Amino acid sequence: MKAIVRGPQVADWALSHGLGAMTTSQVASLLGVPADQVRQRLASPLRRGEWVTPARGLWVPVRAEHRAAGGPPGVELIDDLAAHLGFGYYVGWLSAAARYGAAHHAPQVFQVATSTTVPDRDVGRVRMRFHRRSRVGQVPTIPVRTYGGDVPHSTPAVTALDVATDLALAGGLDNAANVIIDLVAEAGVDPADVADVSGWFPIASARRVGWLIETFVGPAGLDPLRAAARLDVPPSLLHPAYPRRGPTDSRWALCLNTKADPDT
Repeated sequence: MKAIVRGPQVADWALSHGLGAMTTSQVASLLGVPADQVRQRLASPLRRGEWVTPARGLWVPVRAEHRAAGGPPGVELIDDLAAHLGFGYYVGWLSAAARYGAAHHAPQVFQVATSTTVPDRDVGRVRMRFHRRSRVGQVPTIPVRTYGGDVPHSTPAVTALDVATDLALAGGLDNAANVIIDLVAEAGVDPADVADVSGWFPIASARRVGWLIETFVGPAGLDPLRAAARLDVPPSLLHPAYPRRGPTDSRWALCLNTKADPDT
């Protein structure tokens, strides 16, 4: 087996030839060594941040501008990782909201909805957090162009419902309110679009989105979402982790068991 490139130069060589993520066997072919010697040969480049290995058998060369951070951003890793491990996904929650200008602060983790259980992992400074959801592959997504290709992100309407469903992943009720307000202001979320995709989510999610929009943005155009919120069934909780107490908003069949205090 003849080497194509020496170990210390292989990351830059791969990047200059348009090669992104590679398997161990592909790297072995470049180095001209058996597969079981790849990790040893790339030990020094790995320590220098020239490579990351987000999964066993997957090697990703790191562009020079990302080496000080220990690796590329999560959005540049996720598609290759998903293909390597064989799961469906979309980028969601605060990571998707940030793409739409609807996150007040840079997300501390990279949040991904997956079709199967995937262990969390840290790659360089990127904290990748995976959440199995049955709606993956069903709800609409938007492709976002990245260095490595198109990466599916939840649409603004799906993002609003995701954060309303999983308040803990959204940083709490107040931050979920901030995100939903900003999705309306920055991404132009239409309540009718939220209503169209609400069937993949609990009824409580549509109710929370509707109540938050009406309370902090205004009542215009909410009739389709109110219809989707199924006001004929028992009230939901504004915050699912708190006891059922306090008044009920009959317009949204929502027990106001806490207060929402976004940065309005």
